[in-house]
Amino acid sequence: MRRTRTRKRRDRRRCDEVAIRLRIEVLEEGGYLATSPDVPGLVAEGRSIMEAVEIAQGLTRKIVESCIEHGDPLPPALSRLSKRRFDLLVPVGIR
Repeated sequence: MRRTRTRKRRDRRRCDEVAIRLRIEVLEEGGYLATSPDVPGLVAEGRSIMEAVEIAQGLTRKIVESCIEHGDPLPPALSRLSKRRFDLLVPVGIR
């Protein structure tokens, strides 16, 4: 019985990653808005690009958790893991 519990715990801890595309828009009133063509309904606003990206990551996790909990299909970009190489642009603040 203990082995089953340990195995289940390990499975829950395993975390796969997938890259999603984000579109960042500069807001007139200040700040940034992130949306994604890969995750319908994802809208994240932050004071900096990095904050908008971090909020978008958290919201994407919540969307995935909700889909799984309710038995809804995942968005296609999230339902398959991308094992191929990809380029990732990372914002760097330079004052």
